[in-house]
Amino acid sequence: MTADLVQLYEVIDQTWPAARRWTENGWTLRDGQGGGKRVSAASIADPGAEIAQAEDAMRAMGQKPLFMLRQGDDALDQALESREYRVVDPVNLYGLPIEKLTDIPIPPVTAFEIWEPLAIMLEIWAKGGVGPDRINVMHRAAHKTAILSRWKEKPGGVAFAAIHDGICMVHAVEVLEHQRGMGVGKWMMRRAAIWAQAQGATQMAVLCTKANEPANRFYQGLGFVKMGDYHYRQSVE
Repeated sequence: MTADLVQLYEVIDQTWPAARRWTENGWTLRDGQGGGKRVSAASIADPGAEIAQAEDAMRAMGQKPLFMLRQGDDALDQALESREYRVVDPVNLYGLPIEKLTDIPIPPVTAFEIWEPLAIMLEIWAKGGVGPDRINVMHRAAHKTAILSRWKEKPGGVAFAAIHDGICMVHAVEVLEHQRGMGVGKWMMRRAAIWAQAQGATQMAVLCTKANEPANRFYQGLGFVKMGDYHYRQSVE
């Protein structure tokens, strides 16, 4: 695994943080408190770690055993497959230099950075399945903002952006169905980049499930380059 990829995996944890993250018995464990897979999965910290110890720790938190498999975790991936853990949500990790998104002025009254989120922003996220537990994840990030887009004088979409180690990662991008295909997502990403650059960030990053082909095309069209990937394995219990 490259140093850049190690850094990006840490950016994920810092910009979309679990309620608690700690390492014991060779595992990095996360208490997600309902915030989704990214903040609930265990990842391996020591190649000699025993799977059963991670399973016990997750069950003790009331979480179903779930593992994040990063590049280089091939042995763990095979061991979990042998235990009939199924693959869930393979994810692409994209990045690009921030100046690639700050080179074009944003049209007036098109996208705004706002923190804390307004009620309309929470409503848009809720329509996309981003409920209160995931909003709590956003609040836990240290250096953050939210983006609200307007198009044709009406709300268009929302996104969340946070910075760690000079990298701004954008999460929870949601565009209202009737506003899709009009550039709303593009202007939100550019607004996030302008905000992040003003905070000293030099890189942008984003995550996208491999199954979401339109979103992958969107990020690639903006110039994002795949830096790596990961997937989950979940217990069938």
